[in-house]
Amino acid sequence: MTTGEPTTRDGLLARAAEYAATVPIDLDVAQLEWAISERARRRAGCCRYDADSGEITVVLTWDAYREFGWDEFVGTIRHELVHAWEFQRFGESGHGDRFYRKADGIDAPRHCRSFTDGRLELVCTDEHCDWRPERHRASKPVRQPDAAYQCGDCGSEYVVRHRTSGRTWRTADGYERAREALGDDW
Repeated sequence: MTTGEPTTRDGLLARAAEYAATVPIDLDVAQLEWAISERARRRAGCCRYDADSGEITVVLTWDAYREFGWDEFVGTIRHELVHAWEFQRFGESGHGDRFYRKADGIDAPRHCRSFTDGRLELVCTDEHCDWRPERHRASKPVRQPDAAYQCGDCGSEYVVRHRTSGRTWRTADGYERAREALGDDW
């Protein structure tokens, strides 16, 4: 097997496929396709399945690999191999009990840590609560925090904070004003 950390995208794909063949999982790794994502900001990898053709593609995120390094990134590869195994065997995959059992069996992490900081965060208004989940995109709880959403820990209201500017809002109108004020800095 190749040694050293891959320094190119093609090198990462080749090394990942080579590594996958050594993982003790009942999976036809030679049938897998491998690809690089340049766009992903939250996930280190994903596994795509085309039910019509049966094609399975493991997509690895270059920025995640650069942040983690090879030794940590193999966990992402193992995680995606569990998804590939489920797709090959069952035609579907998720993060249910079957996934967890197989992941435990091959020492794959159940979740891969984030490799970038979210540009937004939800901040609980209760001073005794430290709930602060990050968000990378303007999801509905970001755009409409006043639409019956609440803190995931204590149930209080929350504000949305744009991390770079520090601007906060608690309503849909506040979101629109912040978005307009930030313009290209959004």
